[in-house]
Amino acid sequence: MTTPPTTTLAAAPQGVDGVALAVFVFFFLAVTVMGFLAARWRKAEQSANLDEWGLGGRSFGTWVTWFLLGGDLYTAYTFVAVPAAIYTAGAAGFFAVPYTILVYPLIFTFLPRLWSVSHRHGYVTTSDFVRGRFGSKGLSLAVALTGLLATMPYIALQLVGIQAVLDVLGLGGGANANWFVKDLPLLIAFAVLAAYTYSSGLRAPALIAFVKDGLIYLVIAVAIIYIPIKLGGFGEIFHAAGKTLAQHGPTGKPRGELASGPNAQWAYATLALGSALALFMYPHSITATLSSRSRNVIRRNTTILPLYSLMLGLLALLGFMAIKAGTDTRGNAQLAIPQLFADMFPSWFAGVAFAAIGIGALVPAAIMSIAAANLFTRNVYKDFLKPHATPEQEHKVAKLVSLLVKVGALAFVLTMDKTVAINFQLLGGIWILQTMPALVGGLFTRWFHRWALLAGWAVGMVYGTLAAYGVASPTQKHFGGSNAQIPGLGEIGYIGLTAFVLNVVVTVVLTVVLKALKAPEGTDETVPSDYTADVGDANVTADLPPATAEAPAGR
Repeated sequence: MTTPPTTTLAAAPQGVDGVALAVFVFFFLAVTVMGFLAARWRKAEQSANLDEWGLGGRSFGTWVTWFLLGGDLYTAYTFVAVPAAIYTAGAAGFFAVPYTILVYPLIFTFLPRLWSVSHRHGYVTTSDFVRGRFGSKGLSLAVALTGLLATMPYIALQLVGIQAVLDVLGLGGGANANWFVKDLPLLIAFAVLAAYTYSSGLRAPALIAFVKDGLIYLVIAVAIIYIPIKLGGFGEIFHAAGKTLAQHGPTGKPRGELASGPNAQWAYATLALGSALALFMYPHSITATLSSRSRNVIRRNTTILPLYSLMLGLLALLGFMAIKAGTDTRGNAQLAIPQLFADMFPSWFAGVAFAAIGIGALVPAAIMSIAAANLFTRNVYKDFLKPHATPEQEHKVAKLVSLLVKVGALAFVLTMDKTVAINFQLLGGIWILQTMPALVGGLFTRWFHRWALLAGWAVGMVYGTLAAYGVASPTQKHFGGSNAQIPGLGEIGYIGLTAFVLNVVVTVVLTVVLKALKAPEGTDETVPSDYTADVGDANVTADLPPATAEAPAGR
């Protein structure tokens, strides 16, 4: 999920709480064992292929898919950053709640169509679909590279979430510790994540998601009752938050607002809408979707996933509670919620809460690395490097790439300031939104020209990147956020949405021109019935022709 940057991430030395640490380690070890055992869960006879490793055999039903999507979309960084945004900026941080409400009616319109056509043709990624629909390897490559670029900092932020918990647990080693001692716990967590993802593929996060989501629901249910009782009730919490947020900082500007004022409404609305449009463009969202066994599973999930939005609204209130509690974040707003839990809960339940956040990082990080590996394997390796790769070769390459992706994310976290990671994730949200015309547009019409889509994507990417580069923050000269002035309106709004509008305008205009010039449009390997095929809960390959069941059509 996209979240606004908060403050510079600083070191946070802390004494070790033995009880909380023991509980945290227990749950971490439990999910590690589950991750390795998942390799045997619903394992097919022919498991050395991308469908089995990267999509769990396309066999997940309603509840597994629900937990998998919840574990995929509501990450450890969501758990940490949404309340941290409320803690620092007040109402502006609540944009995450309406955007997760907006997204589900949107995906109800197109995800079942994507599942059906992907089922028919064996598509594993959105780039597979774009290539098949528009007959363009160039457009497919653009979508794949955008997905890879947007996913890398997202994985890094899951490690940032784990690191925040480790800091509060006292495992950061202190500011004066050498790099190895300071980062050893994070390295261990990374190694475990890499090992069971390599071994079990998507089945590992699917199984662990049950534990992760159960813990998160438990922690939030307890926190929303227990902490307000200790703080004197919600009236006291909101009063203290409003008073604190209204205090003037060194620049004379308010620290934040308890309710958004008129000057913030365009930024709030465009950020919520743009984030809603972008969420299911991310490769990991699509990977979790395509792992389901039927079109009906997707439909049912779009109706029950809003339960997570209720959870998110309650989670956001923790930011106000941290203000009232006077939580000491030591200059690092990302520690607000872990530190609030450490201060408010008994040690044993604080350990449970920390485990919820830590495991909440492992699930999405695993899915994201698998999604990135699927993209590279199908749309770079097979399309451009080895067109006749066998399923076994695809499987091997995907597993290796999933490791490399995680190594890259770990290097990002260990070598760069964490605020940079946050802002690159915001930039990734701007980028991934530019793939929407090709993906969603292609699901409903073949009218758009492939070259026009590629040109629109390029314009959106260039404008979005340059506009984001010009945004400064108190801690960073460039890429300091994702809101800027909307050309022609004079209002501050989400850069990604402005770039998307430019993308669509360029695409439409050039499509008209290219069609008038009778430019070649490429071959569409799909037919209308592919988008409405519904096989209920039958086996995913039951109604496929033999050749299609083994490999994507047209390859």
